[in-house]
Amino acid sequence: MPHLVFFEPRIPGNTGNAIRLAAVTGARLHLVEPLGFDLDEPRLRRAGLDYHDLASVEVHPDLDAALATLPGRVLAFTTRATTSFTDVTYRPDDVLLFGPEPTGLPDDVLAHPRLTDQLKIPMLPGRRSLNLTNAASIAVYEAWRQTGFAGGG
Repeated sequence: MPHLVFFEPRIPGNTGNAIRLAAVTGARLHLVEPLGFDLDEPRLRRAGLDYHDLASVEVHPDLDAALATLPGRVLAFTTRATTSFTDVTYRPDDVLLFGPEPTGLPDDVLAHPRLTDQLKIPMLPGRRSLNLTNAASIAVYEAWRQTGFAGGG
């Protein structure tokens, strides 16, 4: 399964849902500081339900530290991209990078030398963005689908 990276997430409920996503798919969740909440935040715990012990979650002090531990391609998800997320053949070690709510990935992150590609999830015109964990779920499930849902039941 790919690595899911949330760059400076701000909403605890979204991260709690991402923990649940990681637990049910086997994706590994990486959180890049600063976080907009405490990891003991009740809303994070409530959204993650009892999946916290079933998920692989790592916290990194910055993006470079996170990427230093991740050897795969780095695919940044942004509404400004021109390539659709479905036009990629995903690999098990891919890094799926998502930005904070509500701003998305900043320009300096999108210009990072480790970025392999920028991808978009199509939406109707005039819409700003999807919920962070909804977007991450779409991407993780597409990557998993392409591997035949390996390990899933």
